[in-house]
Amino acid sequence: MTDAQFGLLTTAFLLVYGVLSPFAGFLADRFSRSRVIIGSLFAWSFITWLTAHAKTYEQLLATRFLMGISEACYIPGALALVTDYHRGSTRSRATGLLLGGVFVGSGLGGLGGWLAERHGWGYAFNLFGLIGIVYCVVLAVLLRDPPRPEESETGNDPLQFVRVGEALRSLFRSGTFILLLTYWGLLGLAGWMVVGWMPTYFQEHFHMRQGAAGLWVNVCLYSACMVGLFVGGTLADRWSPKNRSACVLVSITGLCLAAPSIFLVALAGLFPLAVIGLIAYGLTRSFADAEMMPTLCLTVDARYRATGYGVLNLFSCLVGGATIYLGGVLRDTHVNINKLFQFGAFGILVCAAILLFAKARINKGP
Repeated sequence: MTDAQFGLLTTAFLLVYGVLSPFAGFLADRFSRSRVIIGSLFAWSFITWLTAHAKTYEQLLATRFLMGISEACYIPGALALVTDYHRGSTRSRATGLLLGGVFVGSGLGGLGGWLAERHGWGYAFNLFGLIGIVYCVVLAVLLRDPPRPEESETGNDPLQFVRVGEALRSLFRSGTFILLLTYWGLLGLAGWMVVGWMPTYFQEHFHMRQGAAGLWVNVCLYSACMVGLFVGGTLADRWSPKNRSACVLVSITGLCLAAPSIFLVALAGLFPLAVIGLIAYGLTRSFADAEMMPTLCLTVDARYRATGYGVLNLFSCLVGGATIYLGGVLRDTHVNINKLFQFGAFGILVCAAILLFAKARINKGP
């Protein structure tokens, strides 16, 4: 594959994942969140298994499109389900821990290169696809929806009030939500650029093998992200009784620290310095991930949280997917990959500025 074709694999996934995210979020708002999550896992597992049997680039690209369909249904519903359970001072930590599970899987994803070098590239897809199908049975038995806040307070069925047109009108009537939409999209630009091209940077800049580069990047980045999710969530929860917009302030702090960290990675001439910068980036950038749903809860109707997060995902993934593909095109024209990371660091600082404007609007709210 050319670099552009390689980037298109991720872009194809992100395109479908992003476009379907608002609809998937609406399904989680309209129907049972837990059933939507279980269906998502089953589809993901089957498509993961199917990926191992792709014989051509076109077939592999098709499985990435299908993977986007399956994954779109998970995050909006899962985060909304957690906020349904955690309505007080544990919300940020709870969402952070949930996303920590995502980062555990992403970090272990670096094992894919290691397994491919020893057992063939399809081995991990077969293995984890079958594991996921078995885990669907566990979730079907254990995962349940809590009573909705509206149901417990009014005795009415809250689902009758959830309509896709009303949800979208409610979201886009809010100037704060539009600011958050812009912020999350630009943050996706920087984040997906790092995820998509950092292993290639390590491989080329420090003369590493593909499997080793992927493992180093994923383990360092996602281990740091896991710690950052918990730290950021804990800070916001402890601060929130005194400051309504604590989750926003924690995000801004993390972004202001993440930008110079990615600059350090881009300019590092020594491998240890690049690793330190990557760990610092993962630790501080993940504050924003932990606080996105709590921030959204301050601005949107409780009935439309999953839909709102799905809309945010749509914009973030469209921007991120275009960025990864454009990165591949620029790489094919021999543009230095360092420039991509420097541009991403600048984008993170712009995101912090946008979040400051959103904070001012949130503080004016009820």
